[in-house]
Amino acid sequence: MGFLLQGDRKVALVTGGSRGIGKALCLALAREGVSVGINYVTEGSADLILEHISRLGGSVLGLKADIREEKEVKAIVDKMVDSFGKIDFLVNNAGISDQLIPIVDQETNVWEKVVDIHLKGTYLCSREVAKVMIKNEFGRIVNISSIVGLSGFPMRTAYGPSKSGIMNLTKVLAIEWAKCNINVNAVAPGYIRTEMVEDFIRKGTFVEEHIRRRIPLNRLGTPEEIVNVVLFLLSDAGSYITGTTIVVDGGWSAYGYI
Repeated sequence: MGFLLQGDRKVALVTGGSRGIGKALCLALAREGVSVGINYVTEGSADLILEHISRLGGSVLGLKADIREEKEVKAIVDKMVDSFGKIDFLVNNAGISDQLIPIVDQETNVWEKVVDIHLKGTYLCSREVAKVMIKNEFGRIVNISSIVGLSGFPMRTAYGPSKSGIMNLTKVLAIEWAKCNINVNAVAPGYIRTEMVEDFIRKGTFVEEHIRRRIPLNRLGTPEEIVNVVLFLLSDAGSYITGTTIVVDGGWSAYGYI
């Protein structure tokens, strides 16, 4: 898939870029000639992808930060601007799972952590990066939401509401920044074969056969299938799309049969 982007070399910041969808996206962006800032939180977790992109001759920067912390978000945005001079693209991808236990047994601090990483992190990163984009009169932001935010999933009392909040925040930011030539959209993946989902399957938390039976396409998605949609929204081909959420779930959310 070609980027179809005109003008000078583009610069992207991807949060949670050391694994899963984020890792696949960083690699795809680098292959398209985009300079990539990879945010991560665990020391050493991004070493392999940083080394891989460097070996390919790509322009890449590692950015360790907890996106729940305002000072740390501001610091990585400043580092991006110091290194690349601008930020054209932001993909708010960082996320964790919740406890998958009944709400009456849920720990409040764990609930807060999930909500803060997803919703507060998306808010803070979007706000700080938009300050750069507004000056440059150009920007594309893509927020990674989830089908869990579209309906009620039992025992997802932190993950679901936070992902739903991201979809509403996407609309608000898109309307506010449209006059600044900044497009803001979201992608809501279904069950994607990432490290986190594979771990749940190994532990028996998710039963793959049950999931596949519920998906009309009868399979889990791949990170690359989410990446393709994100690239479309970042590209010139998606220039007239803003304030929307594209669902990529193999038909899960459309399926009405019990």
